[in-house]
Amino acid sequence: MQVVNWLPRTELPFAAPSRPELLEIAEPLVVASVAPAPVAETPVAPAVKATERVKIEVPRPSAASTRTGAKPVEEAEAAPVVAKAPVVPPPRFALQLLRAGRCLLLVELPTGETFQTRDPAYLLLKDMLRAAGLPDSPQIVGEPIRWPLLVRGTMDQGPEAARDFVQGFLSVRMEEAPCVCLWLIGLPAVRFAGETNAESFNRELQVEGLGSVWALPGLELLMEEPQRKADVWQAMRRLMARWKESNE
Repeated sequence: MQVVNWLPRTELPFAAPSRPELLEIAEPLVVASVAPAPVAETPVAPAVKATERVKIEVPRPSAASTRTGAKPVEEAEAAPVVAKAPVVPPPRFALQLLRAGRCLLLVELPTGETFQTRDPAYLLLKDMLRAAGLPDSPQIVGEPIRWPLLVRGTMDQGPEAARDFVQGFLSVRMEEAPCVCLWLIGLPAVRFAGETNAESFNRELQVEGLGSVWALPGLELLMEEPQRKADVWQAMRRLMARWKESNE
């Protein structure tokens, strides 16, 4: 039975005494085994199906950015747009300066060209001078003032520049030969020499640097609206003494 040693659990009667070395029970040999370290399992990302779209998370503004005053792009305020000043086109007119006795006449040229002896507008002007007691053959002073001065260029030719040019031209001529009254005939003459408008027709005005001026409607307007001649005649009678005394 391949039994090397057999020991009874209790003492047998009439049995030979046991040897002590046989009664010692050898301690079992304990072999320390090292357990393998646990290997962390790597999570495997689920496979994306071909029919599914990958969702991309769009970052949204956090509460902290809202508290600090940050705004999303769509809520950002646009920069203020600076409005450009409108470009004012230069005025267009033609004026001729004439001298009749001690009076100067700045007359609008209806056609833009110099007066001819048979022009209806010029014949009307001669009648007005005779009625005023002044020479009816006025002398031409200088070349006509045609505005704008330049067809091209960057020079300012707006209303203010036109006014400065016309008044400067008249100041030089009046220094050369003073006059007692300046007639401004036509709206361009009234506007750019007298700094006023059609409401001042048939009135005497005081213009700094030019003295006493008389604002009259244009010759073309007087021919188109003859009823205006009565107002011109009444205003002329009030002012006639001014240049008549100078001629005596």
